[in-house]
Amino acid sequence: MFELADAGTLGFDDERLARIAPFLARTYIDSGRLPNAQLVIARDGQPVHYTKLGSMGDDKRELRDDALFRIASMTKPVTSIAFMQLVEQCEVALEEPVARIFPEFADLKVYAGGGGAIPFAPGKPASAMRFVDLLTHMSGLTYGLQNRNNIDAAYRENNFDFARDHLDSDAFIEKLSKLPLEFAPGTGWNYSVSTDVLGVAVERISGMRLGDYFEKHIFAPLGMTDTHFGVAEGQSERLVDAYAYQPGHAPKMINAGATSKLNEPGAFDSGGGGLIGTIADYHRFSTMLLNGGELDGARIVSPKTIRLMRTNHLPNNADLTEMSSSLFSEANNAGTGFGLGFAMVIDPSKTLMPSSEGEFYWGGAYSTAFFVDPVERITMVFMTQVYPSSTYPIRRQLKTLIYSALTDSYADGDRP
Repeated sequence: MFELADAGTLGFDDERLARIAPFLARTYIDSGRLPNAQLVIARDGQPVHYTKLGSMGDDKRELRDDALFRIASMTKPVTSIAFMQLVEQCEVALEEPVARIFPEFADLKVYAGGGGAIPFAPGKPASAMRFVDLLTHMSGLTYGLQNRNNIDAAYRENNFDFARDHLDSDAFIEKLSKLPLEFAPGTGWNYSVSTDVLGVAVERISGMRLGDYFEKHIFAPLGMTDTHFGVAEGQSERLVDAYAYQPGHAPKMINAGATSKLNEPGAFDSGGGGLIGTIADYHRFSTMLLNGGELDGARIVSPKTIRLMRTNHLPNNADLTEMSSSLFSEANNAGTGFGLGFAMVIDPSKTLMPSSEGEFYWGGAYSTAFFVDPVERITMVFMTQVYPSSTYPIRRQLKTLIYSALTDSYADGDRP
């Protein structure tokens, strides 16, 4: 699958890396907590460790190297990169109001009560939402899965979190624009459908459906041949089954790969969570991010654009403990800031995990995850398929195991 480089030459202890597969097998696969696990660790873009465990699903077929996974919110960094390509071309600017592209958003209101059994109360007009607010999840939008208030409930009623089967892009925006914001744009942080809106912006600006834009401007240049919105025709046997956590029991299979609706075309390309892909493809995407926007001669965005994206954009360099109103996101809050499409570590000591300042990352609802450490030049991509991603502390455990195997720290001046 991956041609592994010599781990010792790249500053890793082979014996310590060898702890990872037995740990995953013992703790998660053999115990039935996870149906499968796939992991690639690389330094300077060169893989030093690859693990593949478990099965494709209920039929117990051995997990394929080229298995397709629902990467869910790991779609968000791809959408953010696509939008920043348009920023680089001066087709749009971060500080511009989204109403320039979305006239439907010209009259947004901030929540003032109501909802549920009674109509929403007339709210105060919101300050202009900007594209930077979408990228940073400071837009005032939400997710139905947050499940805290009547706005979240209205999102669930409209099934915004799973728009693929019943809405096209324009209908999604139209329905969304009728609901109040949870807060004035730029004043708070809430994990939300912001990146779905951003994906529709890419469509309107480029004149292309989002999946077609990704293919032409990101996937084809990077050689990401297996990543799409939905499963390519004839490839259903490669899609793993999806599971949901059940307290006290083995995870329950909720979506069989062979019969999934993902094998059929969808009405909406969800920029916030719709991609299906392989670990090899996302490794290429992560390596492009590590390299400052380039891979194998294909320039996707500039190094300065990546630097801007992986800089904390929360006001006054705040972390998410100070800004977040979310019940759930794909990030830790302590010591964690948020940039243009990624979370990043701004204070390693507060995370209580081994990490580097400036490390950036995200994950998906089915427990997939990736991180990019630009200091140590390490990338990791992890694939599995159990919802929700908050079920197990596996991301913390993987980071601990990876950094525990590092022997030469570039931060300490040991870079070759």
